[in-house]
Amino acid sequence: MFKYLIILFGLVLHMQVGSAQQQGGDRICGKWMAAENNLTVLVYKSGDHFKAKIIWFKDDPGKPMDEWRDAHNPDASLRSRKLLGMEVLNDLKYDAGDDAWNDGTVYDAQHGHTWDASAYIDKKGLLRVRGYWHLKIFGRTMTFKRAS
Repeated sequence: MFKYLIILFGLVLHMQVGSAQQQGGDRICGKWMAAENNLTVLVYKSGDHFKAKIIWFKDDPGKPMDEWRDAHNPDASLRSRKLLGMEVLNDLKYDAGDDAWNDGTVYDAQHGHTWDASAYIDKKGLLRVRGYWHLKIFGRTMTFKRAS
C-alpha cells in the first residue's frame, strides 16, 4: 500500500511541476501597461515563442492613434505601417531554469531600431523587458504593470 502511495504522489508531483512550468511561461501573456502610462501591449504566445503588439499608446492628443505610422523604420517599405497593432516584441522563449524569457527582439518605433530582448516578471509582479545590443549591460529596461 505504501509503495502505491509513493507512486501516486510521484505522479501527482510530476503533473503539478509540468503544469507549473506551463503556467510559468504563459504568465507573461496578457495586457501590460508601461510604468509611464503611455503604452499598452498585448503579450501572447505564438507556437513556442512569445510576442507583443501595441494595443494602445498616448502621444499627441490632436492626432488619433490610428494615424501614427512607423516613420523611423530603416526599411522604407515599412514606414507606412500603423503603430497600432504592430508587433514590437518577437521570438521570446521561456527558460524555466531562469524563470525568464530570452533570445527575442524588441522594436523601438521611436528610433527605428531592433534590439535583442529578454524579459522577466519581478517579485512585485512587474514585467521587465530589456532591450540590448549584444550584451545585456548595453541596454535599457522598460517596466510594465499588468493592465485590466
